[in-house]
Amino acid sequence: MKKDDLFTAVPNLPKLLETADHVDVKTITGDVALRQFIAGMLTYSPGWLKFLYGVRWFFVRLLGMKQEGVPGGLNVKPENVSFVTGAPAGFFTVQMAEEGRYWFAAASEAHLTAHLGVVMETGQTNRFHVLTIVHYHRWTGPVYFNVIRPFHHIVVRQMMKAGVQLPLRLQEA
Repeated sequence: MKKDDLFTAVPNLPKLLETADHVDVKTITGDVALRQFIAGMLTYSPGWLKFLYGVRWFFVRLLGMKQEGVPGGLNVKPENVSFVTGAPAGFFTVQMAEEGRYWFAAASEAHLTAHLGVVMETGQTNRFHVLTIVHYHRWTGPVYFNVIRPFHHIVVRQMMKAGVQLPLRLQEA
């Protein structure tokens, strides 16, 4: 799927993109369904990621912002991934979704709003396009995001890898 086709495959996405301050798209393939992929991504929470959230706590304080604790590891099952607009998804809120096609959620803070989106391209092996879309709200938005950007790329890549991992019970069959 070409990038332009990807962006027009989801209603309201072009409007969201036209005012974005940052957009990145990463792609991975896997033999899982959209729900399984999202559940794997949201459940991913190794110790090093928790450590980064601890460091973030000090950094956001320097910028005069607050962090409501360190996000804990979620145990999201595929059947519990919501496709209902306004439903919670960890510290995100579902913005738009269509079963088997795409899922977008957002988290807003005083300095920025971050959107996490997944567009699935079906095939013999499914292809998952993961979008990060950021809108800055004040001067602290670009300062914050540019400091965390290198870590953001690593975190998203690792979340994607977790998303395409089959559950152990399926791998053993």
